[in-house]
Amino acid sequence: MTQTRLTTDRRGFLGLAAGGVAAASAGISLMLPQSAKAAAKVIIKYDWLMSNGQIGDIMAVQNGYFKEAGLDVEGIKFAGAAQIMEAMLAGRCDGSANGTGSANLAIGEIAAPGTFKIFASNPSNVKNVLDEFLVPVDSPVKTMAELKGKKVASGPGIQNLTLARTVLERAGATGATVIELPISQHVAALAAGQVDAVYTLEPTGTIGRLNKTTRVLEAGVISKYILGDAMAPWFGGSASLTAEFVKKYPVETKKFVTAYAKGIAYVRSNAAESRQYLKGYTAIEGALTAEVPMAAYTMYNEFTAKDIAAFQKFFDLFSDKGVFPSRLMVESMLYKG
Repeated sequence: MTQTRLTTDRRGFLGLAAGGVAAASAGISLMLPQSAKAAAKVIIKYDWLMSNGQIGDIMAVQNGYFKEAGLDVEGIKFAGAAQIMEAMLAGRCDGSANGTGSANLAIGEIAAPGTFKIFASNPSNVKNVLDEFLVPVDSPVKTMAELKGKKVASGPGIQNLTLARTVLERAGATGATVIELPISQHVAALAAGQVDAVYTLEPTGTIGRLNKTTRVLEAGVISKYILGDAMAPWFGGSASLTAEFVKKYPVETKKFVTAYAKGIAYVRSNAAESRQYLKGYTAIEGALTAEVPMAAYTMYNEFTAKDIAAFQKFFDLFSDKGVFPSRLMVESMLYKG
């Protein structure tokens, strides 16, 4: 693959991607043959974080769908969404698996227009829960508005901070102080009384519920307060390929996306059986395996006009708040098949 060098200015902008909107991420590096006779090799680079968003591609690996398509798949660690996005720009990685923060991909797209093509995404809302505000189990706080003037922790990064502050503002919780804190520390911080609430992502809420230290104040907050409808899909994590790869290897691209879609279809039909593979492939273990909410999926050919409008509204928040230097049209990033 051709290497693309990042300029200093671009790196400065890409730095905003650190600690992205979605807690977990996965990259895909598709290593293709040097000769026409060589067998195609696909390497999916997973980030072994506490993520259920990757279960679709996990099942594609587990059930041998990539092998059936003539593609070899190997799982290896990747640091996070920002690193995956930068690697895609640099030509070291050719894609991201589900769970990679959509806003991270958007930041890369703005830095290098036409680079990223989203072929699947993880919609969440009040029903398909990913995002939530938690409080200590014995907290007197009953509504979001009661967080007015309180100390609230958010996952790290400009995107998480923007979402947390905007939700609090729109919920009437003016004057709340929002601090950055790694999501892995959210439950402990609440239990220790270091913060009054946290804006976090699953499985944090499930962990706090199981150890009886926290409770959910409100879930699906991005859909409700950012998108204006508790059932609207928030496409916080997405799977993508670089446009360069799609153009250079159209046959392999179609095989890969088709196999990936089979993994998602399997999860939809066999959620209970799929759950067992969270153990081993991710950091989700023990009782969490049976309790954590399962991720939902939308493939590129399943997006409706309403879905795209919701996705666009999410992106527009970041341009409105000045996180994105210009408006980005999400439809331009969608893979066309």
